[in-house]
Amino acid sequence: MSSTTIEATPINGFATQGNTAFQPESLPRGSKWGFVTRNVPTEAVSHAELRSQHLPQAGDLLLARVERIAQHTRIQLRCGRRSQLYPGDPIVVAFGHRYAPDQFEATIPTDLDRCHLVAAGGLAALAISKHSRLKWPTSLKPEGYCVDADGTVVNLRRFGLSAPIGQRARHKPVIAVLGTSMNAGKTTAAASLVKGLKGAGYRVAAVKATGTGAGNDLWAYADAGADLTLDFTDAGHPSTFRLPQHEINSCFERLLAICDAHPQPEVTVVELADGMLHPETADLVASTAYRTRVQSTLFAAGEAMGALAGVHMLASSGIEPAALVGLVTASKLAASEAERATGVRTLDKLQLENPATALQLLP
Repeated sequence: MSSTTIEATPINGFATQGNTAFQPESLPRGSKWGFVTRNVPTEAVSHAELRSQHLPQAGDLLLARVERIAQHTRIQLRCGRRSQLYPGDPIVVAFGHRYAPDQFEATIPTDLDRCHLVAAGGLAALAISKHSRLKWPTSLKPEGYCVDADGTVVNLRRFGLSAPIGQRARHKPVIAVLGTSMNAGKTTAAASLVKGLKGAGYRVAAVKATGTGAGNDLWAYADAGADLTLDFTDAGHPSTFRLPQHEINSCFERLLAICDAHPQPEVTVVELADGMLHPETADLVASTAYRTRVQSTLFAAGEAMGALAGVHMLASSGIEPAALVGLVTASKLAASEAERATGVRTLDKLQLENPATALQLLP
């Protein structure tokens, strides 16, 4: 991960005075901190307390007890290890909305009555729908907001990486990977491209710009040889669903600015989560931020029809993908069908890992 200095940004909170009905509680020993909290120093949290007048906000840290085990039987810890959950376990998680057609739709609750663990990386929300093949998410009993020594609710935004200040760094080439939906093969394509660029002698940064906080994609990039890995949680967001568009654009630009200023990477591979029908993804791709920073786009699809729809949607934003990637390339017949329908070449995993092919994708 980057050694860039973390700067604290104050957030609004309620002082402990006036909340005498709710007694503070120290965090239990052995509390399991979710992956999304990894940039928060544990010493920044003094204790946990209930607040009747504080509405949960995206990024607020919560101490909760596991109530009933269901879909998620493990939590991904800050170190990346998946820890088995048991009823009664104390866990530290962050509130955030979730958009995952293959898993859950979930929203931040309006109180601390109850919530769910809607992502193994440590995202707390109230599930409102699910994929039919899944159980409902593991239920949690909130015990209180995590607060600092001054009584301010601790929020991930406070510990987000700041864009470099001072002389503006030269913009480095950016190749984006986006697609039709979850599980279209975006992360595999991004990691394969990192591998190919590394084989060609380049130092590479890999960024997950949108999505739900978890370590899997970052580790895939690192395993492929990425010299720097970042995601939106490094900007202080446990997820990007329902973030105002200007904040998503700002997060995108901030992460790329950190890559530009870092002395090692020469090129950045950036992945956008979910698909082109996801409102935040579509708006980001259509934004000035995307058009001015991204020089080459790869589009991942599961089949030819999705590839065709994606190419047409990108065309409406003035973007012509350099290649089609993802699951559609697992079948030679499907890949041929996609190329015939779109006029865009397909590149499978092994081709992306080939240094000569990866070099062709550089702007």
